[in-house]
Amino acid sequence: MTLTPTAQPAPSAVSGGDARTPGAHRVERTDPTTGRPGTPVECAGAQEVDAAVRAAAAAWPAWRATPPGERAGALRAAARAVCDAANELGALLCATTGRLEREARQSAEVAAELLEEAAVTGLSRSGRVLAGDPAALDVVRREPRGVVAVITPWNDPYPAAAGLIAAALITGNVVVHKPSERSDAPGVRLAELVAGALPADVLRVLSGDGSIGEAIVAHEDVALVAHVGSTAAGRRIAATAGSRGTKVLLENGGKDPIVVDAGVDPALAAQQIATGAFTNGGQLCTAVERAYVVEEVADAVVAELARIAREVTVGDPADDATMMGPLVDENQLAVVDEHVRGATAAGAEVVVGGQRLDRDGSFYAPTVLDHCPDDVALLTEETFGPVAPVVRVADFDEGLRRASASAYGLAATVLTPSLERALRAADQLDVGTVKVNAVFGGAPGGSADPRRGSGGGAGFGPDLLDEMTVRKAIHLEGLA
Repeated sequence: MTLTPTAQPAPSAVSGGDARTPGAHRVERTDPTTGRPGTPVECAGAQEVDAAVRAAAAAWPAWRATPPGERAGALRAAARAVCDAANELGALLCATTGRLEREARQSAEVAAELLEEAAVTGLSRSGRVLAGDPAALDVVRREPRGVVAVITPWNDPYPAAAGLIAAALITGNVVVHKPSERSDAPGVRLAELVAGALPADVLRVLSGDGSIGEAIVAHEDVALVAHVGSTAAGRRIAATAGSRGTKVLLENGGKDPIVVDAGVDPALAAQQIATGAFTNGGQLCTAVERAYVVEEVADAVVAELARIAREVTVGDPADDATMMGPLVDENQLAVVDEHVRGATAAGAEVVVGGQRLDRDGSFYAPTVLDHCPDDVALLTEETFGPVAPVVRVADFDEGLRRASASAYGLAATVLTPSLERALRAADQLDVGTVKVNAVFGGAPGGSADPRRGSGGGAGFGPDLLDEMTVRKAIHLEGLA
C-alpha cells in the first residue's frame, strides 16, 4: 500500500489503506539513549476511536465470510512483509524504546513467525461433531466474536501484537489495535505491514495513551479485549469491559521468581539469574525479579552473579558490542531507583550497581542485591529494571514456599538437579508457566493462563484461537 511520509507518528487508522487524522492531544516522549526530546505521539480523539471501531465492525461480515484458506493466505503475505522489514522494524524499536537493535530485529522476526504459525494452526480449530441421533446431525462449531480490541505493551511490542492480531484474524474476527504510546511508531509500522495484506478496515490502528485504550474498550461494538500490559491497566480494562459483559484476555504484570537448589553449579545459576534479570534491562514480563538461593550455594552464586553484572556493557543500543541499553524512559528509571532505595533502606546489601549511570539518557546500572527482606516493594511489586535481588533460604522447600507467596502468577523458574523436586515444584507453583533449569525457552504451540494479579485467559498457542471464538451448538433434522 502507499503511505504518505510524515515527520512524526500521527494518529492512524491503518486499514489496508492509509487514512490518518489529526489527534486530539499529544504525548511528549524522550529519547531514552540521549535524554533529549523525542518524537511526540499525536493521540486520536473520541471521534477517531468511534470511526475506527465502526469501520472495523462494518468490514466484519465480509471478512467472516472469507474462506479460511484465503484468510490464511493473507496472513502468510503479512508474515513475508514483516520478515522483509525486520531490519527496519528493529532499528525503529531500538530508536524508540532503547531495545538492543539486534534483539529488536529478532523480535520482528518472531512476529513474522507468529503470523505464519496462525495461518497454519488456525485452520484446524473448527469445532466438533457430536454422537447424536443417527437420523440427525449435531455439531458444535466455532464462530468469530466480531471486533477484537488488541492493546499491547512497549517492551516487546512486535510478538505481543502479532500473536493476538493473527489469532483474531485467522478465526474471522476484525481488529482495532492500540500499541503503547511508549512504542507508538513501531506499533503503527507493524500494523501498516500487516494491513497491507488485508482488505480495507479489517485491521484498524489508533495511536494514543491510556485514555484512548479506555475509549476503545468501552465502545459498544467491541466484542473481546485482549490486553498485554500492566496489572493496573488490566484491572481498569476488566472493570470497563465487565460492565458490558465483554470477554477479556489479560496478560499483565509479573514478579517472577527463580529458586536455586543446593547441588546446582553456582556459575550456571548465576548465568541464569543474570539472563533473566538483565535481558532488555529487565523490562520483560517474564524477567527474573526474585532469586531464592539455598544458603549452601548462596555465597558462590552471589559472587559469580556480581562478576557477570560488572562485565555487562551498557551503552548505545544500536552498537552490537552493547549488552544492555537504557530503560525506556525516566518514569521507569524512577520506579527502579525507588525500589532499590527502599530495599537498601530496609537492610538489603548492594553488591553491584544500585544507581543510575552518570550519562545522558535513562541508563541504570546492572544491580545485584543480597540479603533482601521480604516486605519491600522490590520483592512485592513489578520493578521492570536490571535488578537481581537475592533472598537466602535454608533449603529448597523454603525457597518454593517464598517463591509462591506473591500477588502475581505469571511464571517461575527452578534450578535443581533433583527430578523429584523439579516435579514437585511444577505441581506446587501456582503460576501459568513453570520452567526447570532454564529461565527462557519453550516449544511452539504451548499455552498458559496467567493467574491472580498477572491476568487470566490464554494469551498464546492453540488455546488462544479458541478464546477468539464462541461455540454454537447446532441440531439438524430433515423434514419428514
